[in-house]
Amino acid sequence: MEAADGKILGVLGVMGPLASAQFMLRLTLLTPAGRDQDHIPAVLWSDPRVPDRTRGRQGGGPDPLPALLRGIAGLRRAGCGAIAIPCNTAHGWYEEMAAAAGCPILHIVDAAAADLRAAGLTPASGAGRIGVMGTAATLAMRLYQDRLGAEGWDCLVPSAEQMERLVSPAIAAVKANRVAEAYAPLAEVVRDLAARGASAVVLGCTEIPLGIAAGPTDGLGAPLVDTIDALARAAIRWARG
Repeated sequence: MEAADGKILGVLGVMGPLASAQFMLRLTLLTPAGRDQDHIPAVLWSDPRVPDRTRGRQGGGPDPLPALLRGIAGLRRAGCGAIAIPCNTAHGWYEEMAAAAGCPILHIVDAAAADLRAAGLTPASGAGRIGVMGTAATLAMRLYQDRLGAEGWDCLVPSAEQMERLVSPAIAAVKANRVAEAYAPLAEVVRDLAARGASAVVLGCTEIPLGIAAGPTDGLGAPLVDTIDALARAAIRWARG
């Protein structure tokens, strides 16, 4: 089960720190392994100074791209052959990062789509309406709406009022290590998306699965796609492929 020689995964992380730590945990737990040597060699670039991605995209803060490219360059110098970025909003700079990387960058939206297909939640199966939660910038950039839409899914997103009152404060709470506070508002939005007809809900910000995990997931009304787990599975496929 060993990874192929030379296959070292780079993880461009700390956006936010807890989500990156959870990614490394899930990468380890999801890897089929019977001993240390069966796990995937990985290098985590842990620099929390990357400017806020939402503010950078919405014009309220510095551009995070130079810091993102600095991290990618460091991972490449470390010998990484592919890069995973456990931050959805950072994928708004995917094309620029991919052009500079010189190696594959695993796209988190494609990873979520793979998990939807693996669960049988496809338009062909009747699961054509998918709820998507994320940061305001992720939804405004239509990272999920356009990429999943091209594969036939119709994406439902929270209202502007829900984003301001529930989702954005919950994401901020997770980033501030107040994880338990995030559960109730995030669960309310999941239930609303399910009531609006979502066959599943993609947790398209890597802080959101952490908030949801702080409470019960039974009774939320729809299956959930955790983008931390989805990206970890994509990394495992790359390493084993």
